[in-house]
Amino acid sequence: MDEHEGGARRLLVIYNPTAGGRKRRRLGCWLSHLRTLGAEVTLTETEAPRHAEALARAADPRRFDAVAVAGGDGTINEAVNGLAGSSLPLALLPLGTANVLANEIGLPRRLAELARIAAFAPARTVWPGEAQPEGGDARRFLVMAGIGFDAEVVEHLDLALKRRAGKLAYVASIAGRLRDYRPCFYRAEIDGVAVEGASLVAAKAHFYGGRFVLAPAARLDQPSLQLVVFGHAGRSAALGYLAAMGAGRLSHCRSLRILPATSLYLTGPAGAPVQLDGDIQLRLPARIAIAATPLQLIQPFANA
Repeated sequence: MDEHEGGARRLLVIYNPTAGGRKRRRLGCWLSHLRTLGAEVTLTETEAPRHAEALARAADPRRFDAVAVAGGDGTINEAVNGLAGSSLPLALLPLGTANVLANEIGLPRRLAELARIAAFAPARTVWPGEAQPEGGDARRFLVMAGIGFDAEVVEHLDLALKRRAGKLAYVASIAGRLRDYRPCFYRAEIDGVAVEGASLVAAKAHFYGGRFVLAPAARLDQPSLQLVVFGHAGRSAALGYLAAMGAGRLSHCRSLRILPATSLYLTGPAGAPVQLDGDIQLRLPARIAIAATPLQLIQPFANA
């Protein structure tokens, strides 16, 4: 889509008030910049899990030009699901711990520039992934769907510590999962071909956990997935993968494979948790595919 025409956008802003005082001040400054630019802003606050999804789904295209999420990847994921089938584009004010999606599209940190992007920048087509457990409802994701070590880290995350200490909460959860590590192999089928690994991540974005590169060929604007298969199990293997990712050398690990896919079936072990965009949202078995309809995502100007 072209740059927004007809003046600044009318924005429905969805904000999670559990974000804390410093982030609320950042939100206030961003809103002030938006109003200076002439944007019409309606602020709504979430009151419960999945409330952001309901708010996005109820957004009326006759009243608003876009839905903006002021929050992290989890709140963004809810809005992505709420906007399934909607013509409204999505804008971002990253206020999360990792902000993987914001990093993926190259959003700046300066609030004045973030406001200008939300008010005027173009909306571009992206293709969400979609995960559906057997007998359950499908859930969309824009960053990744993971099973294995990373899903275990997410499931055991101390949310109170995350609110207080941010990324240190992930470090603590990783340490706990390494301490309690029990080797397990996870199974998938890609076009009828069996795949097995100590962890499996279906990536839509090439960044992971912030700015660590997991799947170099993954792109939001492509209707395809990259399945990252971690071949080796055990504490030493997990530590090796973490160290390689931190050093930007994950692609050099011989036991790691990256397979292109448009759909796959995660078969087991049954009941294992699946994290979508950083939150546990379903359990195996589950099918993963590209969503039937795309999303319009407001992104930085091409010359930014």
